[in-house]
Amino acid sequence: MGSVAVISLHTSPLALPGVGDSGGMNVYVRELAGALGQAGVDVRVYTRRWAEDLPERVAVEPGVEVVHIPAGPVDATKEQLPGLVDEFADGVARDLADRPADVLHANYWLSAVAAHSLKHRLELPLVSTFHTLARVKADAGDLEPGSRVRAETTVIGCCDAICASNTVEAGQLVELYGADPTRIEIVPPGVDRAFFSPGDRAGARAALGLDDRPTVLFVGRIQPLKGPVVAVEALARLRDTRARLVVVGGPSGPEGTAEWERTQSAVHDLGLADRTNFVDPQPHHVLSTYYRAADVVIVPSRSESFGLVALEAAACGIPVVGAAVGGLRTLVEHGHTGFLVEGRDPADFAARIDELIAQPGRAAAMGRAAAELSSGFSWSTTAGRLRRLYADLGARRPVVCR
Repeated sequence: MGSVAVISLHTSPLALPGVGDSGGMNVYVRELAGALGQAGVDVRVYTRRWAEDLPERVAVEPGVEVVHIPAGPVDATKEQLPGLVDEFADGVARDLADRPADVLHANYWLSAVAAHSLKHRLELPLVSTFHTLARVKADAGDLEPGSRVRAETTVIGCCDAICASNTVEAGQLVELYGADPTRIEIVPPGVDRAFFSPGDRAGARAALGLDDRPTVLFVGRIQPLKGPVVAVEALARLRDTRARLVVVGGPSGPEGTAEWERTQSAVHDLGLADRTNFVDPQPHHVLSTYYRAADVVIVPSRSESFGLVALEAAACGIPVVGAAVGGLRTLVEHGHTGFLVEGRDPADFAARIDELIAQPGRAAAMGRAAAELSSGFSWSTTAGRLRRLYADLGARRPVVCR
């Protein structure tokens, strides 16, 4: 396998997770690019130039380069990005004319729209990983513009391969978009065990300046989709009034500031100021210390295509209490590595967290089971599957738009 152009228009692998729209997807792109490079694939990640002082090209590691494409103002909002797709695609096309690639791999729907154009202009096979789907978000109450649904439907019909993180997402692609099942590849993300592995809880808490109170951890962008208010309201309902909540992340998206204010108001109204710690977004590898410091990680998202936070927590040996949605259903084995909660009632999340706090022996056993489960997920395995897929596409007849 020669080279791949990874298209990541709206989130850079160089950005700090939890800042703005950066989150699990930019971790995915960064880790995957590195693993592909180590597998012998030449990787160029194309992302929109998002700051004035960014160099045009950044060599991240051997065989991996990030290319910043000018497209619109650097401070363009996510809502403005659909209008910049053509300009971005033009910039990528110019670079690929000088430095050809063998395959395009798009991440997220905006990137997929750009890559769909490039597929036809450059006659390259197209692989897409959508990460989230508009129709799935709509089912959870997060409505997206009809233009996104139409764009996703068009691209899905023309992809040479579509990567799904799990069987749940694969089923959604087929049921909600009419995707051809023969073109869907199950390619789960991985976890970096050099950072995310079980460790000493007391040492982690000491490093973070935390005392020995029971600790519930929320990691993620502050936006309605991720459910930070549910986490706060669950804390208020815990039987153990010593327990605290640590929230790591910052406001994200058009509703991020309002959700941050709602979260702060909930803390104030419920009298939880002395039991809630808010922490700014952290470098990705530092999150391992926060996971190890926790008794339980709460993931109350309205939808999750995969749930990287749940996997990282599991790798650190920490049980997860998560919403029974999307990929979390495949990452959390109910009653064995953590608990899945149906619905959005904070009392239900609190009841499961209470069980784990009250039974530390059981929680430890679940944590060990979670760490064992996570051992099946590695970035090298993910890269190996994609390397074979990229090579296979070179021998297939390209898909034609229907």
